Amino acid sequence: MGISMKALVAAALAATTLTTACVTDPVTGERRISKAAIGGVGGALGGYLLGDIVGGRNDRTEKLVGAGIGGLAGAGVGLYMDRQEQELRRRTAGTDVRVIRQGDDLVLSMPAGITFATDQSNVQPQFRPTLDQVADVLKQYNQTYVDVYGHTDSTGADSYNQDLSERRAASVADYLSMRGVQSARIATRGFGESQPVETNETESGKAANRRVEIKLVPVTQNDMG
Repeated sequence: MGISMKALVAAALAATTLTTACVTDPVTGERRISKAAIGGVGGALGGYLLGDIVGGRNDRTEKLVGAGIGGLAGAGVGLYMDRQEQELRRRTAGTDVRVIRQGDDLVLSMPAGITFATDQSNVQPQFRPTLDQVADVLKQYNQTYVDVYGHTDSTGADSYNQDLSERRAASVADYLSMRGVQSARIATRGFGESQPVETNETESGKAANRRVEIKLVPVTQNDMG
């Protein structure tokens, strides 16, 4: 199927924006998107990551209150996410998992090639130790919403890709829940082939588009009303 010329142009513009908008962390050496550039990047590519959490905050917040999870306040939000980011980077170092900071949100991007077998939605045994490390950090830092997104490349029918992306997101979410991450914090969404990060015209591009992302959003006192 591939993506349209318009989408390719948008992707190219976004790639350029990402390249010029990244800054290097002097401690970890990791490159991240600068806060000032987030708006521009979101407008061209991956804007869904900058939107609200899955299902909105009202219903999700009620579940968190029921689970005894409180909200963060003021400057404590950024500090809390800073510490969680550092721990996630430490625990996933040496793996293919990318930890991306976007404002006070964190995104973990996991290539489907290491997470799942071809056309399958069960987490591969060799990836479970890495996901165990992620679950341990999420349990430690429990004042976050956890959104799990599934993505595919454009090979195959749209309906099949949508279903596969949903099943893969649910599989990762179920695994995290089984490892002790409170289900009240977790929601899932499948995007199918609709959110490519690279062109689907090359094998390397398709591989990049087959991925699962975990978005972590701080729970604030404002959310609690």
